[in-house]
Amino acid sequence: MRNGTSKLKKIVPYLYITPISLILFIFVIGSVVISIALGFTKYNIIVEPVFQGIENYHRLMEDVKFVKAVKNTFKLAIMIVPFQVIISLLVSIIIHANRKRFLGKLANMIVFIPVLCSNAVVGVVWRELLNGKVPVVEWFFGLFGMDPAMFLGNAKTALIVVAMVAVWKMVGYYVVIFSSGLLSIPESCYEAAKVDGAGSTKRFLKITLPLLKPTIIMVLFLSIAGGLQCFDLIFNLTGGGPNNASTTLVVYAYQLCFSSGKAGYAMAVSNILFIVVLVVALWQRKLMSRQASEI
Repeated sequence: MRNGTSKLKKIVPYLYITPISLILFIFVIGSVVISIALGFTKYNIIVEPVFQGIENYHRLMEDVKFVKAVKNTFKLAIMIVPFQVIISLLVSIIIHANRKRFLGKLANMIVFIPVLCSNAVVGVVWRELLNGKVPVVEWFFGLFGMDPAMFLGNAKTALIVVAMVAVWKMVGYYVVIFSSGLLSIPESCYEAAKVDGAGSTKRFLKITLPLLKPTIIMVLFLSIAGGLQCFDLIFNLTGGGPNNASTTLVVYAYQLCFSSGKAGYAMAVSNILFIVVLVVALWQRKLMSRQASEI
């Protein structure tokens, strides 16, 4: 009886994680395997896939639009990541310093509101605000001699606008992560530094930043992965235009699959992005493990 009970106790935890494990295996791992397999085929969703080896990947090297999508993907990530990390860190420090005050608590709630909105909704709302139909927005930008309707219609500014909206959307999420990291730093460290005569700047550089290093690494790579995979905002803000100026790898794969009927080729594009994100994830894991060993 005891043996049966002990065996049941060992099995129960695995039973709890079985449903989510099946979902991950079928919809995540399964989809990756299918994508890799279809990347070597000629497939348009309607007819059965036909194996053609590495032809799709050979075509990628000569595809001008693919090259432009790669450049746009990395440009977008480069514009998003520094601002998301720096702004969220600064905001979290300000909120943490005023966390016991009413304004600090209010700011902590307000800053997270954009995160609760879906990317599709955020994209549509910002598109309507910048399409020149809102008098207040037109008046505000008119003060600086700018036409908001041209932000999304100009090839030079479309990707910048997408990056700014992406930063605005996700800053609150990273503020929460940084805030939890700041709360984990013992107050005794700051008190000892004050006794030694360290100012606020020195405390930040010598205590806050070093102890936040694991959190900064995590936020940095989450931001990179998010920037590389940005789709909803681009699709609803610009649709990849104008003239493919904001077409990234994700958007290009979507266009190939659902607009051009080239699902096999789209899978090849997706697989390239998957490899890039995988490399970033492995790099993050290596840095995190190194940081853990140092601690």
